[in-house]
Amino acid sequence: MALSTQETDFVIKLSIQKNTRAGCGINIELWHECYDSALLSIIGDYMATDKTYRPSTNFSSQAHVSSMEDYHSLNQRAVETPEEFWADFAERNLHWFSKWSKVLEWKPPFAKWFLDATTNLSYNAIDRHLTTSRKNKAAIIWEGEPGDTQTITYQELHRRVCRFANVLKGLGCKTGERAILYMPMVPELPIAMLACARLGITHSVVFGGFSAEALKTRILDLDAKIVITADGGYRRGKEVALKPAVDEALQDCPGVEHCIVYRRTHSDIAMQPERDHDWAELEADASEICPAEELDSEHPLYVLYTSGTTGKPKGIVHTTGGYQTQVRATMDWVFDIKDEDTYWCAADIGWVTGHSYIVYGPLLAGATTVIYEGAPDHPQPDRFWRLIEKYRVNVFYTSPTAIRAFIKFGDEWPKKHDLSSLRLLGSVGEPINPAAWDWYHNIIGGTRCPIIDTWWQTETGSVMLSPIPGATPTKPGSATFPLPGIVADVVTMDGSSVESGGEGFLVIKKPWPSMMRTIWGDPERFRQQYWSQIPGIYFTGDAARRDSDGYIWVLGRVDDVMNVSGHRLSTAELESSLVRHEAVAEAAVIGKPHEVTGQAVVAFVTPKKGWEADEALASELREWVANEIGKFARPEQIRFSDGLPKTRSGKIMRRLLREIVTSDKVTGDITTLEDLSVIERLAGQQEDD
Repeated sequence: MALSTQETDFVIKLSIQKNTRAGCGINIELWHECYDSALLSIIGDYMATDKTYRPSTNFSSQAHVSSMEDYHSLNQRAVETPEEFWADFAERNLHWFSKWSKVLEWKPPFAKWFLDATTNLSYNAIDRHLTTSRKNKAAIIWEGEPGDTQTITYQELHRRVCRFANVLKGLGCKTGERAILYMPMVPELPIAMLACARLGITHSVVFGGFSAEALKTRILDLDAKIVITADGGYRRGKEVALKPAVDEALQDCPGVEHCIVYRRTHSDIAMQPERDHDWAELEADASEICPAEELDSEHPLYVLYTSGTTGKPKGIVHTTGGYQTQVRATMDWVFDIKDEDTYWCAADIGWVTGHSYIVYGPLLAGATTVIYEGAPDHPQPDRFWRLIEKYRVNVFYTSPTAIRAFIKFGDEWPKKHDLSSLRLLGSVGEPINPAAWDWYHNIIGGTRCPIIDTWWQTETGSVMLSPIPGATPTKPGSATFPLPGIVADVVTMDGSSVESGGEGFLVIKKPWPSMMRTIWGDPERFRQQYWSQIPGIYFTGDAARRDSDGYIWVLGRVDDVMNVSGHRLSTAELESSLVRHEAVAEAAVIGKPHEVTGQAVVAFVTPKKGWEADEALASELREWVANEIGKFARPEQIRFSDGLPKTRSGKIMRRLLREIVTSDKVTGDITTLEDLSVIERLAGQQEDD
């Protein structure tokens, strides 16, 4: 299908914008990627599944939202009278020192929520619970990879947060300043976040896998005065050193006045006099009394950096009042959280999922949140299932990538453990393929647990599309419907809604409380990148399909759509096809340039235990895809690997696979890569071919 003049103009415009930010001219390869994504003309009928799972009567009867009628009523109110709706929720569920004069000020693309109100997220996450029965309830259950544990009640969390807040005060840190947090998955990380929130110090958590250079870039962009770090943490039985990277970064960051170091591993580290401080020594004499600052609703809570394919990292700004309101709402609607629940989001706090659904969301809801430091397969592939059994976890939230890794390990590992405490399962990070969904439902959930397949972004702050577990009939692989108040749509390039069964771009048409406010220091980039592709509408950058029942299927980033001999193929479609084969645990698909077909399909496949990775299996998989989708979709190459390159948060780094296939080497940023040896093995395989 040929592109219209309007669509072609958009492609050229987008290519120029992206490459201008990188300081270069039009890149032909990027142009082709944009061309492939500009019109999503064929996705495949694999999305139209006959399987629909309805929540059980027992689950629905006890849920916060118990029927689709209730959902529609809630959503109607939220869409028709959004200001009244969100004001009512905020007033009932959160503390405000002073009330707002106006709920929403919308000057596209800039929004302000709860104008003139004062509040404090740390107060709402901790202090508000101390006058209730939750005072002595476990707020955090933590387990380190070596097996050390802590259980911290809300009362104890309050004392520890206040002590550290007073430490920051003692170093001269003030409301409005910025702090960088570069720490392992230890309780001190959420304590530091909450202490910053208490004082109005805008924090930026930098994932511990980032390099010294990446850390430096973020410190300088934020003009941070303080860095909070640790000597190191543990991952797969080894220390992951952190302080040396901080020392290297700070050589070029003269604006940093203080560096606080938590001793996790007790390894030998350099401590610079006057600048570096031992966490425990500073805390020893700190008071446990520290009133929360009364902050403006729009006070910047945190800045979280996210990278595109080009250009410098974007500092996504989230503010206080709107963010806490919507994150708190999703704990009821999406996670159906109950006071008696033990909740575990198995993400890293360094990513937005960890901010919203390990720390802030659960604590705002008064839940018990589990935090685990290490790898899911250390010392054995059943570490996650051991933790669920040990702590009687009720709600479990993880990524499709992790689920597919568990499939690879084999069913015997979860079957060794009592997982009967689970009542709700969640998925986050990327579209979940139906085969992984089914395994998650059957093996982990014992067919009794609803699955919430959530879609959201760093930019959105909280879940936007998701089943509501007590109400929504689910289809494996679909994020189903927008949450109450979220005006999402699937549109063409001119902003028109697609018809039933159509494909297009996922957008959000109205402001929402937890939306990003801007890109730190670059409001024009915010306007151009998110609100100018289709004027006046938030452009998510994701492709989507709406089926005949109105369900939304998120297909992934628009640059993950390939054009093979004029046929447009979604990588999600191809990967789902491969994973449906009984031999495949995990698959990643990329396109490589081809002189005849434009692009050719290259599939990286991790076989399940017991299957031989040989040419016979490769041939079988090629025919499998051809039979499921069409001969045009047959992969040109099947490459076997015992693992795929992933970030620590579980996302497959397809960019690196594309570099290996197209240039035989990796030249891009690999600082977030979980296991460097995976790239070495794949590159070696390329050389052997």
